[in-house]
Order: sequence, then C-alpha cells, then structure tokens
Amino acid sequence: MAMQNSVLSKDQLLHSQAHIWNHILSFINSMSLNCAILLEIPDIIDRHGSPMLLSELVEALALNQERTPFIFRLMRILVHSGFFVKQSVSTTPGGNDEEGGEGYLLAPASQLLLKNEPLSVRPFLLAAMDPMILDPFEHMSKWFKNDDVTPFYTAHGRMFWDMASKEPKLNQVFNEAMASDSRLVTSVILKHCKGIFEGIESLVDVGGGTGIVAEVVAKEFPNIRCICFDLPHVVNGLVGSNNLSYVGGDMFKAIPNADAVLLKLILHDWSDEECMKILKRCREVIPSKENGGKLIIIDMVVKVHERGEDLLETQLFSDMLMMILATGRERSEEDLAKLFLDAGFSDFKITYILGLKSLIEVYP
Repeated sequence: MAMQNSVLSKDQLLHSQAHIWNHILSFINSMSLNCAILLEIPDIIDRHGSPMLLSELVEALALNQERTPFIFRLMRILVHSGFFVKQSVSTTPGGNDEEGGEGYLLAPASQLLLKNEPLSVRPFLLAAMDPMILDPFEHMSKWFKNDDVTPFYTAHGRMFWDMASKEPKLNQVFNEAMASDSRLVTSVILKHCKGIFEGIESLVDVGGGTGIVAEVVAKEFPNIRCICFDLPHVVNGLVGSNNLSYVGGDMFKAIPNADAVLLKLILHDWSDEECMKILKRCREVIPSKENGGKLIIIDMVVKVHERGEDLLETQLFSDMLMMILATGRERSEEDLAKLFLDAGFSDFKITYILGLKSLIEVYP
C-alpha cells in the first residue's frame, strides 16, 4: 500500500487529505446553521435594522460576555457559508469590538430563515436536523448488511410513514417542512406558470399535507374545485372553504375524481413499483387529454445543471435522504419517462423553472 502513495506528488497527497477532511467535517455547516436558527440570530440581526456589532449581538442573545469569542467563531463560519455578510460601521473612539467595527447583516439566503418570512425554509431545516431524521444515518452501514427496508426502520423499528402517524412531533415537523416548501414553490408557479391551472374545473392534490397548495390554488382560482387528499391523521380537523375540501384516504387504493391530479414531492418518496400503483390510480380518475385531463407533478429531475454543480449535489443529497427515510429516490428524465409510459400515459412535458425541482405535466 505504501508503494501506491509514492505515485502521488506532495501537492496531490495534501490536496487529497484536505478534500477528505472537508467531507468529514462538512456536517459542521448544517449544525452551525441549525444552532444559529435555534438562537434566532437571523431574526435578531433583521430586527436590529442596521449592521450589528458582535458586542450588540451577544447582548441581544442575553449571553455571558465570555461567550463573545465563540459567537464570533460561529458567525465567521456562517459568513463564509454565505448566510451573513459583514459591513463596516462607525464606532465610538477607543471602542473594543471583537471585529474592529464591522457589523453583521443578513445575506439573501438568510431572508428565507426568518420566523415571520412567509416563504421561510426554517421548518425544513428544523425537520432535517431533528434527531429522529438524523439517527438513521448512523445506521446506514448496518442497514446495508441486514434485510430491513430502510435505515429509518433499522434505527426506529418502524417505517417513516407509520412512525409519523404515531409520533405527533415527527408528524408536526414533517408537515410544517412540507408546508413551507409548498408556499415557496406555489408562489413561483403562480407568478411564472399560472397557465397550468387554466381550463381546469377540479383539482385533487394527492398527498397534499395540510393543504397549502390546494388552499392557494382555490383562492387564486375560485372556479376550480380543489381537494386536498392525504392520510386521515394528516387532514383530520382541517376546515375547507367554498371550493376547498379535505378528504382522508389511501392513494394506493383510490383517489378522488378530478380533471387534474397534483403530485408534489410524492413520487420521490416511493419505489418504482409503488410509484406505478400511484400513477395508475391517477390515470384512472382523470379524463382524457382532449377533455382537459392531466397529471401535474412537482418533483426533482436529476440532471447536470447549467448553473453549476451545486444543484446536482443537492439533488444527490436528497436522493440519499430518500434512501435513508423511505423507499424512494430522485429520478432522471429517462427514469420518469419509463414510469409514465408503463403507467399508461401518452406524453409529458418538463419545465425546469423551480430550481431543485421541476414542473412536469403528464397527459393520458
């Protein structure tokens, strides 16, 4: 083995070590961001209204002054990661601020971490950092050697969906995470792709959670009869409106009839065999293409993106998350095309407009 090392130059050897260390320690990025969210640092800086000195931040956090150098180090990694920026501010002569008169401001990404931001992704972060979600990753190597369906099952002794139905906390954080994503995605669709809902008289959002998408569509299009369809424990107690109703049921058994069926982040949760069952149930309840029938899918389509590797890497992270928590995966256009064809659909169109996710229209 030592002979193999001898073919590496000094620079290659040290670069390889640094590359490995970077991946070993990359979890610190998400843990540091989680810490900042739990301390409500983005909200504190936002309320301050101007560049916030380190001393002012420590005071607002109501921390012991001895924590000041540690908050500086936390903020340094978060500035490096692009969540905050630093800007020079005027200080009193002789001031002794740790950062020499520089204050913190929110970077654009941190706007989406504020508590009161309507499109906040804060709930998704809190869900992803929940111990019930993180623990299965520690069981991944054990899972590869056993016969359990998922690492989540290895860690908890139950499938994710079964656990969510019995653990109120998991059910809550998951539904809040999905609702936050729905608000952001729906806002983009209604601004840039509003036409996908035109001509539809009825829409059923399958696996619609607490009904954010159906609620927004119902409000924007009063002529569309919207149904949010999910498991009974998810929709129980939710109240609809004139053109919005909540229906409990099992999408593998039956789906309410509608002109259009919406599947937002559903297919990536399930195996090909399970997706086939879902797609066939959808195909059964929508009318022909000539009569306006279609399937609207919001999901990831794995591809090399023009804007660089960050989107692809995040999609691959999501693919691993699906492997850990459920039986699904993120799919390429070719993977999806095969599913649609095998399920009896004739054609589809993908619009790459939702960043990590895409808008897919599938026709009978």
